[in-house]
Amino acid sequence: MTKEEFFNILAEEVKTYKAFLETANNEWIVKGFIDINKNIYTISNDTKVVSKIIEILLIPKLNIFAQNHDLELELPSKQNYYPDLTFKDNEGHLFAVDFKSSYYNSDSVNGLTLGSYWGYFRNRDKKMSMDHTYNSYSAHLVLGMLYKQRDETNNEKNVFGIDELAIIHSVIEDFIFFVQPKWKIANDIPGSGNTRNIGGITNIQKLLRGEGPFATLGEDVFDDYWMGYFNKYDAQKAGIGIPHYNNLETYKEYLKLQANKLSRL
Repeated sequence: MTKEEFFNILAEEVKTYKAFLETANNEWIVKGFIDINKNIYTISNDTKVVSKIIEILLIPKLNIFAQNHDLELELPSKQNYYPDLTFKDNEGHLFAVDFKSSYYNSDSVNGLTLGSYWGYFRNRDKKMSMDHTYNSYSAHLVLGMLYKQRDETNNEKNVFGIDELAIIHSVIEDFIFFVQPKWKIANDIPGSGNTRNIGGITNIQKLLRGEGPFATLGEDVFDDYWMGYFNKYDAQKAGIGIPHYNNLETYKEYLKLQANKLSRL
């Protein structure tokens, strides 16, 4: 299976997830946690909690998707390993799929990080926080899960009975799902602060269409840019002084300088 074929069938699959996770009123189907005594404990709209529950709901469906397309679904052997999901076809081709979630307002998401530009991203033939090497994968895709946070919140001090399910408010609603190659929705700045995470674009329509700044430049430019990216701390630690560049404009200037050096040689 080619990476284009895998992308197309996964994109079709993901189109069904909105209906699966929403009620008729566009609310999330999850209301809280239930114990063996049928007590329901509501949840907050904490992004880590919400995203993990969505993943738990979707993994069985993605396993059925894999079986229907003669694929094998592998989960990471450790919690912090990349990627979240590995799909393997009957010829041994691997496809990485990473869950990424965020809430949105109007036409923009709150923020999206696309994984590290350090470690396995640079040492692509070594198993660093991965079960396979980065270069083993035919494609690296993002399964995006966007949602709105509801204005009203539940009182987490309260415990509900199963017969009160209808009065519990869902904490999120109005899902938007998409699949895109990581490089097509990557930004040219880190995801947050001084971390070693690749930032993602935030405009929803551009996310859906895969129209990040590298989309017209190509995956090879994306790879070269982020494999050579240093924040201030890492630049000093590496002995290069200040970073060579910090956005696409300064990256172009850096490449011109390197080209001038090469022409003189």
